[in-house]
Amino acid sequence: MARSLVALTTVSLVTGCAANEQGDKWSDLVGTLSGGGSTAQAVAQDTWISHIQRNNSRVTIEYDPAGSGAGKVQFLAGAFSYATSDAALYAEEAQQGSPRCVDGSGAIDLPVYVSPLVLIFNIDGVEELRLDATSVAGIFNGTIDQWNDPALVALNPGVPLPAERVISVHRSDDSGTTENFTDYLHQAAPDSWPDEPSNTFPYSGEGAQGNSGVVNAVSTGSNTIGYVDASRAAGQSVASLKVGDTFVDYSPEAAAAIVDASPLVERENPNDIVVAVDRASTADGVYPLVLVSYVIACQDYVDANESLLVKEFLEYVASPEGQAAAAESTGSAPLSESFSTRILESIRSIG
Repeated sequence: MARSLVALTTVSLVTGCAANEQGDKWSDLVGTLSGGGSTAQAVAQDTWISHIQRNNSRVTIEYDPAGSGAGKVQFLAGAFSYATSDAALYAEEAQQGSPRCVDGSGAIDLPVYVSPLVLIFNIDGVEELRLDATSVAGIFNGTIDQWNDPALVALNPGVPLPAERVISVHRSDDSGTTENFTDYLHQAAPDSWPDEPSNTFPYSGEGAQGNSGVVNAVSTGSNTIGYVDASRAAGQSVASLKVGDTFVDYSPEAAAAIVDASPLVERENPNDIVVAVDRASTADGVYPLVLVSYVIACQDYVDANESLLVKEFLEYVASPEGQAAAAESTGSAPLSESFSTRILESIRSIG
């Protein structure tokens, strides 16, 4: 579709202090974008938005970290210019698109934020904790309900695990982080976690809203454990995961390695990029409990200026510079050069 050289619509994204970091550099771009969704991406979005606003004085971006489920719903209803989600759109949702999309063009998923998910814990007298996929499944499905359970003792020789009840904390909201977490359990420990991946947590336990809610519940509780994006784990005790025969600590490099080793889901639109993460991998150097989070945009926008603004923003997000900036602020895993090039091709196809 045709594009104007000067943006004439509005672009809004507000996270943290980004909305207050308006620069004085003049550019042809002008307008406001609205976006929202993933709480895991919130810090990265703040970083990316700040850069765009500092370098384009007449552009405003507002971001609402309402959760992945809410972000997708709002985008599909036409409330957002773009959404973010820790789980891609279903194929039929991508085909449907948004009222902001040209009829029949649909929406595309762009995996721009890759980060380890981690298990944070606060156990009386315990500083280090080792877990495997089967024990994690047992903790969160309730079959392991005491910290001195024989399965946990066997994984943690010499660790003074207390004879106390396990308090597992899960996301209470519809969450792409939960979908990634349950996908890991379903792939890596299917006998203990037969449930299909879902953005709704399928078992009981203590629920908390958003990544920040889980961190608060774990850190202020006693004998607690929960799953969060690694960017929210600062100051928390983090468990090591068994991969093959080795216990692995999370790192951006190990998270990126599992994404590069995983295939893409076949989609009708080749610009719709969805990663099928191989979470059962036992290859050296991989960390399979990883979050792949997406930006969701129209393939073609009704409003030419909105298209121009979205492309300008997303080209920075997926660029080596944008990925490095997010990694510095969040500890996320920068996309590999080849994967970044593939995503930039899809972004440049937006009309």
